[in-house]
Amino acid sequence: MANLKEIRNRISSVSSTMQITSAMKMVSAAKLKRSQDAITRLRPYASKLRYILENVSGTLDLSENSFTVQRELNKVIVVAITSNRGLCGGFNNNVIKRVNSLIKDEFSSSKVSVLCLGKKIKDVIKKTDNYLSNEILSTHEDIVGALSFERTAEISRELMRIFEAKEVDQIVLVYNRFVNAVTQSVEVEGYLPLMAPEKLTENAPKDYLFEPEKAEIISELIPKSLNTQLFKALLDSVAAEHAARMTAMHKATDNASELKKALKLSYNKARQAAITNEILEIVGGAEALNA
Repeated sequence: MANLKEIRNRISSVSSTMQITSAMKMVSAAKLKRSQDAITRLRPYASKLRYILENVSGTLDLSENSFTVQRELNKVIVVAITSNRGLCGGFNNNVIKRVNSLIKDEFSSSKVSVLCLGKKIKDVIKKTDNYLSNEILSTHEDIVGALSFERTAEISRELMRIFEAKEVDQIVLVYNRFVNAVTQSVEVEGYLPLMAPEKLTENAPKDYLFEPEKAEIISELIPKSLNTQLFKALLDSVAAEHAARMTAMHKATDNASELKKALKLSYNKARQAAITNEILEIVGGAEALNA
Protein backbone atom coordinates (compact mmCIF):
# COMPACT_ATOMS: atom_id res chain seq x y z
CA MET A 1 0.00 0.00 0.00
CA ALA A 2 1.25 3.49 -0.87
CA ASN A 3 2.33 5.69 2.02
CA LEU A 4 0.18 8.56 3.26
CA LYS A 5 2.15 11.28 1.49
CA GLU A 6 1.79 9.59 -1.92
CA ILE A 7 -1.95 9.16 -1.44
CA ARG A 8 -2.34 12.81 -0.36
CA ASN A 9 -0.47 13.92 -3.49
CA ARG A 10 -2.71 11.79 -5.69
CA ILE A 11 -5.84 13.17 -4.02
CA SER A 12 -4.57 16.72 -4.60
CA SER A 13 -3.78 15.92 -8.24
CA VAL A 14 -7.21 14.35 -8.88
CA SER A 15 -8.92 17.33 -7.22
CA SER A 16 -7.08 19.76 -9.51
CA THR A 17 -7.99 17.69 -12.56
CA MET A 18 -11.63 17.57 -11.46
CA GLN A 19 -11.73 21.36 -11.18
CA ILE A 20 -10.35 21.70 -14.73
CA THR A 21 -12.77 19.18 -16.27
CA SER A 22 -15.70 20.74 -14.42
CA ALA A 23 -14.74 24.21 -15.69
CA MET A 24 -14.34 22.91 -19.27
CA LYS A 25 -17.76 21.26 -19.03
CA MET A 26 -19.40 24.56 -18.01
CA VAL A 27 -17.61 26.50 -20.77
CA SER A 28 -18.67 23.95 -23.39
CA ALA A 29 -22.25 24.02 -22.10
CA ALA A 30 -22.38 27.82 -22.52
CA LYS A 31 -20.89 27.64 -26.03
CA LEU A 32 -23.21 24.77 -26.94
CA LYS A 33 -26.27 26.88 -26.18
CA ARG A 34 -25.18 29.57 -28.65
CA SER A 35 -24.11 27.07 -31.31
CA GLN A 36 -27.31 25.06 -30.94
CA ASP A 37 -29.44 28.17 -31.40
CA ALA A 38 -27.48 29.10 -34.53
CA ILE A 39 -27.77 25.72 -36.24
CA THR A 40 -31.43 25.34 -35.24
CA ARG A 41 -32.24 28.63 -36.97
CA LEU A 42 -30.19 27.93 -40.11
CA ARG A 43 -30.95 24.26 -40.75
CA PRO A 44 -34.58 24.59 -41.96
CA TYR A 45 -33.65 27.43 -44.34
CA ALA A 46 -30.63 25.59 -45.76
CA SER A 47 -32.52 22.31 -46.18
CA LYS A 48 -35.47 23.92 -47.95
CA LEU A 49 -33.24 25.99 -50.23
CA ARG A 50 -31.24 22.89 -51.13
CA TYR A 51 -34.44 20.93 -51.84
CA ILE A 52 -35.81 23.63 -54.13
CA LEU A 53 -32.57 23.99 -56.06
CA GLU A 54 -32.24 20.23 -56.51
CA ASN A 55 -35.73 20.15 -58.02
CA VAL A 56 -35.02 23.19 -60.18
CA SER A 57 -31.78 21.63 -61.38
CA GLY A 58 -33.72 18.58 -62.49
CA THR A 59 -35.76 20.74 -64.89
CA LEU A 60 -32.74 22.42 -66.51
CA ASP A 61 -30.58 21.24 -69.38
CA LEU A 62 -27.13 20.22 -68.21
CA SER A 63 -25.66 22.70 -70.65
CA GLU A 64 -27.45 25.48 -68.78
CA ASN A 65 -26.13 24.48 -65.35
CA SER A 66 -22.47 23.56 -65.00
CA PHE A 67 -22.98 22.60 -61.35
CA THR A 68 -25.17 19.59 -62.25
CA VAL A 69 -22.76 17.98 -64.72
CA GLN A 70 -22.07 14.34 -63.79
CA ARG A 71 -18.57 13.24 -64.78
CA GLU A 72 -16.52 10.09 -64.46
CA LEU A 73 -14.85 10.06 -61.07
CA ASN A 74 -11.15 10.55 -61.73
CA LYS A 75 -10.53 13.11 -59.00
CA VAL A 76 -12.51 13.68 -55.82
CA ILE A 77 -12.22 16.28 -53.06
CA VAL A 78 -13.25 15.30 -49.55
CA VAL A 79 -13.97 18.31 -47.36
CA ALA A 80 -13.31 16.98 -43.84
CA ILE A 81 -14.46 19.09 -40.90
CA THR A 82 -12.91 18.44 -37.49
CA SER A 83 -11.93 20.54 -34.48
CA ASN A 84 -8.64 22.20 -33.63
CA ARG A 85 -8.57 20.77 -30.11
CA GLY A 86 -9.09 17.39 -28.52
CA LEU A 87 -10.73 16.34 -25.24
CA CYS A 88 -14.07 15.78 -27.01
CA GLY A 89 -14.40 12.00 -26.98
CA GLY A 90 -14.68 10.32 -30.36
CA PHE A 91 -15.71 13.51 -32.17
CA ASN A 92 -12.61 13.79 -34.38
CA ASN A 93 -11.93 10.06 -34.60
CA ASN A 94 -15.34 9.35 -36.10
CA VAL A 95 -14.78 11.82 -38.95
CA ILE A 96 -11.24 10.55 -39.56
CA LYS A 97 -12.43 6.94 -39.73
CA ARG A 98 -15.20 7.89 -42.18
CA VAL A 99 -12.75 9.77 -44.42
CA ASN A 100 -10.40 6.79 -44.42
CA SER A 101 -13.29 4.49 -45.28
CA LEU A 102 -14.34 6.68 -48.22
CA ILE A 103 -10.79 6.81 -49.59
CA LYS A 104 -10.18 3.07 -49.28
CA ASP A 105 -13.60 1.82 -50.39
CA GLU A 106 -15.90 4.19 -52.29
CA PHE A 107 -13.19 6.28 -53.99
CA SER A 108 -10.47 3.63 -54.24
CA SER A 109 -10.21 4.03 -58.02
CA SER A 110 -10.04 7.83 -57.90
CA LYS A 111 -7.40 10.31 -56.86
CA VAL A 112 -8.56 11.85 -53.61
CA SER A 113 -7.57 15.22 -52.18
CA VAL A 114 -8.61 16.30 -48.70
CA LEU A 115 -9.60 19.86 -47.82
CA CYS A 116 -8.91 20.08 -44.09
CA LEU A 117 -11.20 22.35 -42.09
CA GLY A 118 -9.70 21.86 -38.64
CA LYS A 119 -6.29 20.89 -37.32
CA LYS A 120 -6.96 17.30 -36.23
CA ILE A 121 -7.67 15.85 -39.68
CA LYS A 122 -4.52 17.47 -41.10
CA ASP A 123 -2.34 15.97 -38.37
CA VAL A 124 -3.68 12.48 -39.06
CA ILE A 125 -3.29 12.66 -42.84
CA LYS A 126 0.34 13.74 -42.53
CA LYS A 127 1.08 10.61 -40.48
CA THR A 128 -0.70 8.07 -42.71
CA ASP A 129 1.15 7.76 -46.01
CA ASN A 130 0.48 4.05 -46.45
CA TYR A 131 -2.94 4.15 -48.09
CA LEU A 132 -3.89 7.82 -48.46
CA SER A 133 -2.94 9.77 -51.53
CA ASN A 134 -1.61 12.33 -49.05
CA GLU A 135 -2.58 15.29 -51.15
CA ILE A 136 -3.91 17.96 -48.84
CA LEU A 137 -5.70 20.47 -51.02
CA SER A 138 -5.47 23.16 -48.35
CA THR A 139 -5.91 23.62 -44.62
CA HIS A 140 -8.10 26.15 -42.84
CA GLU A 141 -7.50 25.71 -39.12
CA ASP A 142 -8.69 29.21 -38.26
CA ILE A 143 -12.14 28.83 -39.87
CA VAL A 144 -13.36 26.58 -37.03
CA GLY A 145 -12.19 28.90 -34.26
CA ALA A 146 -13.59 32.08 -35.82
CA LEU A 147 -16.54 30.94 -37.91
CA SER A 148 -18.25 33.46 -40.18
CA PHE A 149 -20.34 33.26 -43.34
CA GLU A 150 -17.97 35.53 -45.25
CA ARG A 151 -14.92 33.36 -44.61
CA THR A 152 -16.91 30.22 -45.41
CA ALA A 153 -18.07 31.77 -48.69
CA GLU A 154 -14.44 32.25 -49.76
CA ILE A 155 -13.79 28.51 -49.41
CA SER A 156 -17.08 27.71 -51.13
CA ARG A 157 -16.27 29.97 -54.10
CA GLU A 158 -12.89 28.27 -54.51
CA LEU A 159 -14.55 24.84 -54.54
CA MET A 160 -17.05 26.01 -57.15
CA ARG A 161 -14.27 27.44 -59.28
CA ILE A 162 -12.34 24.17 -59.16
CA PHE A 163 -15.43 22.18 -60.13
CA GLU A 164 -16.38 24.51 -62.98
CA ALA A 165 -12.81 24.37 -64.30
CA LYS A 166 -13.15 20.54 -64.41
CA GLU A 167 -10.19 20.12 -62.07
CA VAL A 168 -12.33 17.82 -59.92
CA ASP A 169 -15.30 15.56 -60.67
CA GLN A 170 -16.99 15.34 -57.28
CA ILE A 171 -16.87 17.12 -53.92
CA VAL A 172 -18.27 15.64 -50.70
CA LEU A 173 -18.52 16.98 -47.15
CA VAL A 174 -17.75 14.81 -44.11
CA TYR A 175 -18.69 16.25 -40.74
CA ASN A 176 -20.41 15.58 -37.42
CA ARG A 177 -24.08 16.50 -37.46
CA PHE A 178 -25.48 17.83 -34.21
CA VAL A 179 -28.47 15.73 -33.10
CA ASN A 180 -28.70 16.59 -29.40
CA ALA A 181 -26.43 17.24 -26.44
CA VAL A 182 -25.35 13.59 -26.20
CA THR A 183 -25.61 12.41 -29.81
CA GLN A 184 -23.67 13.36 -32.94
CA SER A 185 -23.80 11.50 -36.24
CA VAL A 186 -21.16 11.49 -38.98
CA GLU A 187 -22.63 12.74 -42.25
CA VAL A 188 -21.30 12.24 -45.78
CA GLU A 189 -23.04 14.88 -47.87
CA GLY A 190 -22.74 15.48 -51.58
CA TYR A 191 -21.68 19.04 -52.35
CA LEU A 192 -20.97 19.09 -56.08
CA PRO A 193 -22.35 18.22 -58.54
CA LEU A 194 -25.90 19.11 -57.52
CA MET A 195 -28.03 15.98 -57.60
CA ALA A 196 -31.66 16.06 -58.68
CA PRO A 197 -33.83 13.88 -56.40
CA GLU A 198 -34.41 10.36 -57.74
CA LYS A 199 -38.13 10.56 -57.10
CA LEU A 200 -40.18 13.68 -56.48
CA THR A 201 -42.90 13.56 -53.86
CA GLU A 202 -46.53 13.89 -54.89
CA ASN A 203 -46.74 17.43 -53.56
CA ALA A 204 -43.51 18.55 -55.21
CA PRO A 205 -43.89 20.86 -58.22
CA LYS A 206 -43.25 19.13 -61.53
CA ASP A 207 -42.15 22.29 -63.29
CA TYR A 208 -41.20 25.86 -62.44
CA LEU A 209 -41.96 29.27 -63.84
CA PHE A 210 -38.72 31.25 -63.75
CA GLU A 211 -38.60 34.87 -62.70
CA PRO A 212 -36.00 36.26 -63.38
CA GLU A 213 -34.31 34.27 -66.15
CA LYS A 214 -32.73 30.87 -65.64
CA ALA A 215 -29.24 32.22 -66.19
CA GLU A 216 -29.65 34.69 -63.32
CA ILE A 217 -30.98 32.00 -61.01
CA ILE A 218 -27.99 29.82 -61.80
CA SER A 219 -25.49 32.61 -61.26
CA GLU A 220 -27.08 33.91 -58.03
CA LEU A 221 -29.13 31.32 -56.16
CA ILE A 222 -27.07 28.18 -56.69
CA PRO A 223 -23.81 29.71 -55.36
CA LYS A 224 -25.76 31.10 -52.40
CA SER A 225 -27.14 27.65 -51.69
CA LEU A 226 -23.70 26.07 -51.83
CA ASN A 227 -22.29 28.76 -49.52
CA THR A 228 -25.12 28.12 -47.09
CA GLN A 229 -24.65 24.35 -47.25
CA LEU A 230 -20.99 24.57 -46.30
CA PHE A 231 -21.74 27.11 -43.55
CA LYS A 232 -24.45 24.81 -42.18
CA ALA A 233 -22.01 21.88 -42.10
CA LEU A 234 -19.50 23.99 -40.17
CA LEU A 235 -22.15 25.21 -37.72
CA ASP A 236 -23.31 21.62 -37.23
CA SER A 237 -19.74 20.53 -36.56
CA VAL A 238 -19.09 23.33 -34.06
CA ALA A 239 -22.29 22.55 -32.13
CA ALA A 240 -21.47 18.83 -32.18
CA GLU A 241 -17.92 19.56 -30.93
CA HIS A 242 -19.17 21.52 -27.91
CA ALA A 243 -21.74 18.82 -27.15
CA ALA A 244 -19.11 16.07 -27.40
CA ARG A 245 -16.67 18.01 -25.20
CA MET A 246 -19.35 18.78 -22.62
CA THR A 247 -20.28 15.08 -22.44
CA ALA A 248 -16.65 13.96 -22.28
CA MET A 249 -15.82 16.45 -19.53
CA HIS A 250 -18.94 15.45 -17.59
CA LYS A 251 -17.81 11.82 -17.67
CA ALA A 252 -14.25 12.82 -16.79
CA THR A 253 -15.50 14.82 -13.78
CA ASP A 254 -17.61 11.89 -12.59
CA ASN A 255 -14.67 9.50 -12.99
CA ALA A 256 -12.38 11.88 -11.10
CA SER A 257 -14.95 12.15 -8.32
CA GLU A 258 -15.14 8.35 -8.01
CA LEU A 259 -11.36 8.08 -8.04
CA LYS A 260 -11.10 10.76 -5.36
CA LYS A 261 -13.53 8.83 -3.14
CA ALA A 262 -11.53 5.63 -3.62
CA LEU A 263 -8.28 7.43 -2.80
CA LYS A 264 -9.79 8.99 0.34
CA LEU A 265 -10.92 5.54 1.45
CA SER A 266 -7.41 4.18 0.86
CA TYR A 267 -5.94 7.16 2.72
CA ASN A 268 -8.21 6.59 5.72
CA LYS A 269 -7.35 2.87 5.77
CA ALA A 270 -3.63 3.63 5.57
CA ARG A 271 -3.95 6.28 8.28
CA GLN A 272 -5.90 3.91 10.52
CA ALA A 273 -3.28 1.20 9.98
CA ALA A 274 -0.48 3.64 10.86
CA ILE A 275 -2.29 4.70 14.06
CA THR A 276 -2.90 1.06 15.02
CA ASN A 277 0.77 0.25 14.46
CA GLU A 278 1.81 3.20 16.66
CA ILE A 279 -0.54 2.06 19.43
CA LEU A 280 0.80 -1.48 19.24
CA GLU A 281 4.37 -0.18 19.45
CA ILE A 282 3.51 1.95 22.52
CA VAL A 283 1.73 -0.97 24.24
CA GLY A 284 4.60 -3.31 23.37
CA GLY A 285 7.14 -0.83 24.76
CA ALA A 286 5.16 -0.39 27.97
CA GLU A 287 4.91 -4.12 28.47
CA ALA A 288 8.65 -4.48 27.90
CA LEU A 289 9.33 -1.86 30.61
CA ASN A 290 7.02 -3.61 33.06
CA ALA A 291 8.58 -7.00 32.42
